[in-house]
Amino acid sequence: MKKNNLKIFFIKLSSITIAVILIINASYNIFLADRLRKIDNILDLSEKKVRDDWLNKFRKELIELSEKDHILNNQDKEIFKKIFSKIKEELN
Repeated sequence: MKKNNLKIFFIKLSSITIAVILIINASYNIFLADRLRKIDNILDLSEKKVRDDWLNKFRKELIELSEKDHILNNQDKEIFKKIFSKIKEELN
């Protein structure tokens, strides 16, 4: 009887262990892998090709931004005016 209970215990223990390992693996793949890829992309900025790609993306965004009629909303305009006026006062 005890041998049978011990066998059931080890079967349950091993199945729980496997389930925990699978849950940890799935959560890593879902939540952390994408973020780690983004961090790797940032760290790859030492390579010229990666820097050129980022620069081209940045230029493209600037071109799209320059083609818009209104870049800022009214609240943002007021904030920038205040900040620029303070900077201008400090520089003079």
